[in-house]
Amino acid sequence: MSQTFKSITGSRCVALLCGYSTMQQGLSKGFLLLLTIFFLQTAHAEKVYDFSATCQQAYQQITALKLHAGAQLVNQARKENPDNLIPEILDSYIDFYILFFNEDPSDYSARMPHFAERLDKLEDGPVSSPFYNYCRTVVYMQKACVEIKFGRQWAAGWDFRKAFTIIRDNKKAFPGFLPNNMIYGPMLVAAGTIPDGYKWLTSLFGVKGSIKDGVALMQQFVNSNDTMAKLFFNEASFYYCYIMFYIQNKPQEVMQYIQQRKLDVVNNHLLAYMATNLAINNKSTEQARSIMLHRNMSAEYMATPVWDMEMGYTTLHHLETQKAISAYETFLASFKGKFYVKDVCEKLSWCYYIQGNIKAANATRVKILKEGNQITDADKQAYKNAQSGQWPDLLLLKARILNDGGYNAEALALLAGKTATDFNTPEEQLEFSYRVGRIYDDLGKDDDALKAYAYAIKIGETSTAYYAARAALQMGIIYEKQGNKNLAISYFQKCIAMKNHDYKDSLDQKAKAGIARNNGG
Repeated sequence: MSQTFKSITGSRCVALLCGYSTMQQGLSKGFLLLLTIFFLQTAHAEKVYDFSATCQQAYQQITALKLHAGAQLVNQARKENPDNLIPEILDSYIDFYILFFNEDPSDYSARMPHFAERLDKLEDGPVSSPFYNYCRTVVYMQKACVEIKFGRQWAAGWDFRKAFTIIRDNKKAFPGFLPNNMIYGPMLVAAGTIPDGYKWLTSLFGVKGSIKDGVALMQQFVNSNDTMAKLFFNEASFYYCYIMFYIQNKPQEVMQYIQQRKLDVVNNHLLAYMATNLAINNKSTEQARSIMLHRNMSAEYMATPVWDMEMGYTTLHHLETQKAISAYETFLASFKGKFYVKDVCEKLSWCYYIQGNIKAANATRVKILKEGNQITDADKQAYKNAQSGQWPDLLLLKARILNDGGYNAEALALLAGKTATDFNTPEEQLEFSYRVGRIYDDLGKDDDALKAYAYAIKIGETSTAYYAARAALQMGIIYEKQGNKNLAISYFQKCIAMKNHDYKDSLDQKAKAGIARNNGG
């Protein structure tokens, strides 16, 4: 039915039909009666956006990844008020989490059309409500994130643009509506850190970001006592922690935030996943493992293989290869998606390689070439390594894995007494120099780290391996920590200037964020 008829009240509908009947003498009275009843039924009350108590309970359950309990509450909310549109966005959260974490193609076929259907339904609500465009933005963003997971980057870009434009306009129209900040802040940051290789996207889509402004909006939101800010606090904290960790380069501040703000990493699986993932990337392996093992293991929570993947990383990082093999194989057997599959296969092949099981290592390496995709830098690197047919130096591999896990004393002990000349190839010599720098860096020995990094840049600036570029990034971070902004910026720029190396996009993004931090941008 057209929007015109949707806006007509029941009494006006009857009058319209009566007038119409005088012009259509050929129609039977019975037909006109049926037509009148039809219009009376479809001339429903005006739709509303009511985040009722039941909707709030449903939202808390869903964003804790207790999806079944959340869905039941959503159904209850619909019964309480059939004209309430908030249940539409809550159902969208359920579809989003299932598709984003599990990437099952059959779920994609069944659930993806729901996003477009909900966008249509949300347009039935009053435009005068700040929730009108806010809810549409959230659904567009969820749709874009899912599209990326399923290889539809172009469609994702357009949906991101729609979301960005809508929430920007909503913030102008309703400046006091604080939930705008939770969405617009991260989008400003994301647009402000797009790597140079994707700059054409910002021009095409007309999206202009700002890290400084985006972070300020997020900080205002998470520190607010506003009722809506309290309702959305956990979800906002999820975005805020990732931004502060990766963009602002403040991992310790993030870990303190999780503790000081008492984020529930036991009974909220979304927050538990975030804390685990960030702890792994912060080389806090024991902390990550503890969070996973102590989370609420009730069957009420959404089942997802990502926990097996994360457990694989934490066990591998301490060279507990048999435990890692078990976790990785469980992940690969149950995961239906493609993100990080090549990376997991590579890590699994390393486990077999370290154990001396070359047959299993080679068999697993074949899977790297056939399975998954190459969207993430980690998957790209795994594919490139598998294509080379070469296995890494065993000593350097063990040192790298231990360093990635934060076991720096053990890593340093492995490399004790070695120099770059003890390794056979230029790339191994480069990796050794970089790895020594990273270990010293993580141990807080800045002078030793800077020397090793500088040597890595000297011998590897034109290498396709990522070591020299990452060394430049780390030197920038050290100088930033020391308060030498100019020198920090120069090394961030050096990182960006290096071309055709592995992890180019992600390293450029980090370097660009570093420049923005030190320029006040």
